[in-house]
Amino acid sequence: MPSRDKKWWIALATVVLGSFVVLLYMGMRIDHSKPPVPTSVVAADGTQLISEGEIMDGQRVWQSIGGQQVGSIWGHGAYVAPDWTADWLHRESTFLLDGYARADGAKDHASLDTEKQAALQARLKKAMRTNTYDARTGTVTLAPGRAEAYKANSAHYADIFTHGHEQYAIAKGAVKDHEAMQKMNAFFWWSAWAASTDRPDGSESYTANWPHEPLVDNVPTTTNVLWSIVSFILLLGGIAGMVWYHNMSDEDEVTDEAPANDPLLGYQATPSQKATLKYFFVVGGLFVLQIAMGILSAHYGVEGGALYGIPIDRILPYPVVRTWHTQLGILWIATAWLATGLYVAPAVGGREPRLQKLGVNVLFWALILVVLGSMAGEWLSIRGSLGYGTELSWWLGTTGMEYLDLARAWQIGLFIGLFLWFFLMARGMWPALGRAKAAGHVEPTDQAPLQSGSQRTLVAMLLMSCLAIASFFGAAFGMGHDTHLSVTEYWRWWVVHLWVEGFFEVFATVVIAFLFSRLRLVRPAVAATATISSTTIFLFGGIIGTGHHLYFSGSDSVVMALSAAFSALEVVPLALIGFEAIRNLRILKVSEWVAGYKWAIYFFVSVSFWNMLGAGVFGFLINPPISLFYVQGLNLTPLHAHTALFGVYGMLGIGLMLFCVRSLMPGREWNERWIKWGFWGMNGGLLAMSLLSLLPLGLAQAWASISVGTWWARSSDFLYTPTLTVLRWMRTPGDILFALGALSIGLFMVGLLTGHSYRDHAPLHRAGSVEAQQDEEGIGA
Repeated sequence: MPSRDKKWWIALATVVLGSFVVLLYMGMRIDHSKPPVPTSVVAADGTQLISEGEIMDGQRVWQSIGGQQVGSIWGHGAYVAPDWTADWLHRESTFLLDGYARADGAKDHASLDTEKQAALQARLKKAMRTNTYDARTGTVTLAPGRAEAYKANSAHYADIFTHGHEQYAIAKGAVKDHEAMQKMNAFFWWSAWAASTDRPDGSESYTANWPHEPLVDNVPTTTNVLWSIVSFILLLGGIAGMVWYHNMSDEDEVTDEAPANDPLLGYQATPSQKATLKYFFVVGGLFVLQIAMGILSAHYGVEGGALYGIPIDRILPYPVVRTWHTQLGILWIATAWLATGLYVAPAVGGREPRLQKLGVNVLFWALILVVLGSMAGEWLSIRGSLGYGTELSWWLGTTGMEYLDLARAWQIGLFIGLFLWFFLMARGMWPALGRAKAAGHVEPTDQAPLQSGSQRTLVAMLLMSCLAIASFFGAAFGMGHDTHLSVTEYWRWWVVHLWVEGFFEVFATVVIAFLFSRLRLVRPAVAATATISSTTIFLFGGIIGTGHHLYFSGSDSVVMALSAAFSALEVVPLALIGFEAIRNLRILKVSEWVAGYKWAIYFFVSVSFWNMLGAGVFGFLINPPISLFYVQGLNLTPLHAHTALFGVYGMLGIGLMLFCVRSLMPGREWNERWIKWGFWGMNGGLLAMSLLSLLPLGLAQAWASISVGTWWARSSDFLYTPTLTVLRWMRTPGDILFALGALSIGLFMVGLLTGHSYRDHAPLHRAGSVEAQQDEEGIGA
């Protein structure tokens, strides 16, 4: 192993171990600082309003009907309905102020002069922010008037979930059980109580004063402002350091000795490799379905529960559509990457392990079962067919947690499937690791064409990333049916941030290095060093940076400080992402035959663009605590989510799919029309959707949140003003263009079966084709 690789291995181990120690420490602090859940809430006269267990029961009811797909709590969730925390807090505050004013003989609070209004607001602040929680008895005693406010808010929300609300996209009968509704009201109240009540040892609420609500003095804390400034300084310093490092270590990765012909020309794919082909067809199908659900969920935002007048929410309520949209996005991207790994493994190891094809097929049908089973369970649970907050809804319905909506049984199935995938990967690649250990590297052969890049560093990195992908989904089991919401959020972001944004990123980096090495387009030694160094730099900020999702979810000032600092560093590597795009474009020019992989490489180039814009620019737009304080739960969040999740990981998944499919059928010329339309349609549509709708809409909401309050930015009164309505409709052109691009990719994949995606128009299984090869493992069982 080269000495420079050894140093980077030491650095990587130090970064990973040290970062996880800090992240676990942050988790301990969150568990200690989380808002308490009262066993009883009583009025000033001693009348009990909420009894023991009702708040947690209400959380389970909320989760079973879609949870974070029905509005949001503490800013996490969907954007059509209100944030229930901010909405409850504002409604309770205005109810009390009007009550105080009427007691003084006025019509309401708004009719008073400024001086009297200020006096009543001071009274309100004392009533709302004073912490009356008795840790010994577990009881919260409400100030006078708050019991009546609780009853008024409860009646308001019961009306919404019983009779429906078009502008919130909540269907009639969303909650049919009166007792379940009462419990969910208790949970909504608790989320607002935690957001407005001072901690016993400080002058900020349990959610660091989020949401912004001037009436109760919910404004940014000193910690928020200070560490936002620090994060800006660290970003600038980090970028300067990256520029220096790049200039000091600028070693050309692209080879000037590319082979004259495609190294895969004439390569005989193994049975298990051909069996991965059906994964990619499923990826195309899930991708198109996800886009359809996305268009439908966006339409709910402008027409409530209808599609051009057709009341489709009776069959597909908004929470179902949005659940499927977010979940399918994760599943089809993950499936594309898993299939890529299964294709790579035998070509790295140099042999087809016994029963490898059987394992690939078993995993395929297990994934199909998880996808279809989870979708059916979510539909049943959200419609109330599995009961409200029941164990059945938790195990077979939905968890109600965004991006991790799969019920517990399906999570277990997926977890087992991921370890089966790791087992198949490891047994396929292990021979190469042994040979690389003995010789430092291994040369390519006809049976193992990927060995041109199989330095020990690359093989080990690939195996480690596979193990991390399988293992870290297990963080989902940190949240249970009875887990406190703050702790649930902590473990949820382990999966969403670390599993999806972290270790899949590492896996993709290594796989691309393998693929380019396989084609002998990059220097393997340089690629190996670049891979481990970029992984180390990325994870240095990425692991601890997970905490930026948790600023306002019950964490304390230490968690905010660490998260703000390291999330800024997470953006630093993206500042130089353009060099990666230039490298990929240079690869296209090293030899004529590389043009056969042109569109896969173009998708890799688009990944660099979206990494810079979506993850970098739009990511840092909402990362600092001071920014997120005002925009959490607003449309700047889905702006980042769409451009980073799909723009980066979606485009990368499509690129990997095209690369592998191209490799499975070398020598056959594609009709590239559909891919061309797909590439430009999806990239152009995503850009139009972002710049014409999500960005201006998010900035308008940010203005509303800063000037008035979070509740106003999320209210239907604001969102349905003429200007905002036009901005939401302006998403349509981008959506249509994007959908046409996605459909083009789907048609291309179908054309691989029918023949219209080849220049010779011969179907996939024509006699004598490389794919036929005496059997039909690629499509059949």
